[in-house]
This record gives sequence, C-alpha cells and structure tokens, in this order.
Amino acid sequence: MTGNFLMFFLLQVSAKDFNFGSKKTSPNEMIGIFAVIGVIVIALVIVNLVSKKNPDGKKEAPAPSGGGTPGGSHSGIFSVFAFHRIAKSLDLDNEQTKMLDYVFKTDQVTDPEKSIRTPELLDRHFRRAFRLLDQTQGSDSENQHKIAILFSTRNIIENSVLEVLNSSRQIKEETTFTVIYGKDRLNLNVVSAKGDYIDVEAPKNVLGSQIKINKGTRLTVLFFSKNNKGFSFETRVIGYATKNNRPVMMLAHSNHVRFLSQRRFRRRQASLSCTLNLVIIEGSGKKQHLIADKKRFQGTITDISVGGCSIKVLTPVKAGAMFKVEFQISDMILTALGQILRTNKIGASTIIHMKFLKVSQKSMNAINSFVYEYSNE
Repeated sequence: MTGNFLMFFLLQVSAKDFNFGSKKTSPNEMIGIFAVIGVIVIALVIVNLVSKKNPDGKKEAPAPSGGGTPGGSHSGIFSVFAFHRIAKSLDLDNEQTKMLDYVFKTDQVTDPEKSIRTPELLDRHFRRAFRLLDQTQGSDSENQHKIAILFSTRNIIENSVLEVLNSSRQIKEETTFTVIYGKDRLNLNVVSAKGDYIDVEAPKNVLGSQIKINKGTRLTVLFFSKNNKGFSFETRVIGYATKNNRPVMMLAHSNHVRFLSQRRFRRRQASLSCTLNLVIIEGSGKKQHLIADKKRFQGTITDISVGGCSIKVLTPVKAGAMFKVEFQISDMILTALGQILRTNKIGASTIIHMKFLKVSQKSMNAINSFVYEYSNE
C-alpha cells in the first residue's frame, strides 16, 4: 500500500512543479521539497508497520486462511482511518481498540463496518481470535488479561448495536419466552416462528404433566434477543399440535413488538449442576470477614452471565442472602460469591436470581467463553 500511494503521488507531480532548471529555484528550496517527500514516505512506512502489530505491540503472525471476507486484511492508510473512526464511535479505550484491530486482522476482515453490524459475523471473528489467544504460550495472567479485554470489547460492541424488531416473525428459534399466565411465569423455548403461528414448547408443571391453557387465552410474552435487548408483545393461544415429535403450543403472531430494556451482559440458557454454601459476615468494621457454612445444598443453574445467574433449588432461601456457588464449565471448576436479588416460586421449586459479587478473572473468562459459545464444548 505504501509503494502504491507513493507511486500515485509521484505520478501527479511533474518536473514543472519542482521548477527543475529554473534559476528561481534555490538549493534550499530543493532540499525542502525532497524533505517533504521523505517525510511522507517515512510516515506511510510507520503507519504500515503500526497496522501490523498485535495487542502486545509484537509483530503478528500471518492470519489463518479461510476467515473473514475474501481479499486480505483491512490494513492500509485509508482503511486505518476508517477503523479508528469506528473505534472512536464505540468509545473503546486504547487496549480495546488494539484488541479489535487484532481481531479483524486475525480473520482478514476487509469491511469492518459490515462486521460491526452483523452479530453472527462479528462472533466468528472474535471466536477465532479467542481460540488463538487461548492457545498462546506465555504467563497465565497475561493470557487471561488479553482474553478479558477481548470479551470486554465484544460486550461494548454488542451494547452499542441498535436492534429493531417490528414483528414476532423476526424472532429466532430457541429464543426463550417468559410467558405471563395469571400469577405464573412460564419459561418456554421457541420451536419455530416462521409459519402462520409461533410454535413454543408446550408448558408443563413441576411433575412434567402438560399444562393446558385454553384456546383464546390472552398472554403477555417477554424475551431477550441474543444481543441482550429485551422485548415484549401481546398474543393469544391458538391451539396445540405436535412438531418434530415435540408437543407445542401455538401462539398468534404480533406486529407490535415493544422494546423494553437492555441487559448489561449477554446471558445464556443453561442446565449446570451447582452446589451452594450460605455465606455470613462475622466481625465488624475492618475486622469483618466472610464465613462459608459447611452445609451445602444442590441446585441447577438455568441461565448465566458474568454478572450473575438464575438457579433452581428446592431449599427455601431469602432475598439478600449471600452464597458461595460452585459449578463446572467444560473441565473447569468455577467458584463465585453471589447475593440473591429476588426469588420466584414455581411449584415445589424456587428460582433464585443471583448477582455475582466476586469472581476471578479466569472464571469470568470461562463464563464468557460459555455464554458466547467460543469454547470447544
């Protein structure tokens, strides 16, 4: 790129512009002209070298083939300016800007703006970069710091992207609906929203028996998209059927989907066994310390993010209580300190909504790799 730009510059300049052979051109003027050309060449070389650095400032290995948009990397003086404009609009700090640059070059991205606007494409770029960083040799603390920067960058981009849903027909399969039915809140997965109706898994009680909601019953549906955006719409029960050997409840489509809110972190549905220990505070003032009760009980994490999780338990618990929660993702045993924000009673079970108070960076990276589905599970 540097050579092409310099050639283009020189082709636009004729001998007349330099006044070669003119008595009016002094030696000092000639020196000044060539000095300007030299400065331009040096500046272009520096830009080219800087654009090829990884997040550590070290020279980057060639990007793996088959990634991103065909046609090579996005480096070059014009695209560098465009990239920094994008980074500035996202309000990324210096480390996050370097990480995004590394992510795009790793997957040979030529159209950063398209990637920013396309969550699936963006996740492909970040997934490849995550796996390279995860396999990088070096100290564990340095690698975990880089991975933490990668996920913080991805999270900022996700929260910056606007998402508009005008119709329930735009809802994707396996989205989880929270259906408000009287005093109950039923969590139901979407089987399909492409047909005349929305097919959701048939609701069941705690004993596994199907709950029959009468046809024509009006329901309120709440759900979060994959980009953490919350939406709501009104619907009614059309009937029941069997799709792909699964009993489903059919709901009416709606063209009036309302935006509600946005989660701070991406959350993923799960079914992770966990153990909980009640944590109490002993002492006062500077001598306060936390004590975990030796008695533990079992639960199941039903959704999780780096900010907290929901856990299904049979043991009664109160809002405000603190717990040490231990669970496994892939081959890692993770531990976090959390506080219960609220609880919901569902039959014989209780769903506790926990906010994490203390989680190690390594554990947060493991949770994020699970939530974003970047790890090999």
